Amino acid sequence: MDIVQLDRAAVLESIRVVESAGPGDWDRPTPCDRWTLRLLVEHMGTQHIGFAAAARGEGADPAVWQTRPAGDDPVEWYRGTAHALLDSFARPDTLERRFTLPEIASEASFAPTTAIGFHFIDYVAHSWDVAAALGVPTVLPPAVVEAALPIALNVPGGASRERPDAAFRPALDPALDTGAATDGLRLVLSTLGRPPDWKPPQGS
Repeated sequence: MDIVQLDRAAVLESIRVVESAGPGDWDRPTPCDRWTLRLLVEHMGTQHIGFAAAARGEGADPAVWQTRPAGDDPVEWYRGTAHALLDSFARPDTLERRFTLPEIASEASFAPTTAIGFHFIDYVAHSWDVAAALGVPTVLPPAVVEAALPIALNVPGGASRERPDAAFRPALDPALDTGAATDGLRLVLSTLGRPPDWKPPQGS
């Protein structure tokens, strides 16, 4: 699978888990401690909009990265943003154009495979975030998990991952996770600073 196919698989899984949310689920806590499920899904959909714009050569416009409300039907809204992103990445010229991603680096552009890799690792993580919030399993093809690990290992560490708005928290010690050796997704999550056994707080 190339990076576009890998990303597609991760995004399709994110759609599947978001579609399992019901009307009473949108205030649920998530592993992203700043966000309820609604806020997480709004972030995910907005990132789809931004990356789709970047694939068209329009990523430098700050407006495309501004968070959008999901409205009365967050599932349908999210599904629409995800399919628009997939359509953008599937265009034949997508891999011929550098991406401008101001949320990552305001003064640089990125090779398309690198940029799509950024998106891919986000949606491996966010598919699990949504699934964990809802108490449902994440189902990602083995090739997706295998491809995610080296990308996760290459995410820069240091103080940037300590910031409240950091996409990924400091890596957790996989030696403390007895399941990590046999479960690639758990190792990816630990590397990205997500506790693989996260559960919503009691009473939520």
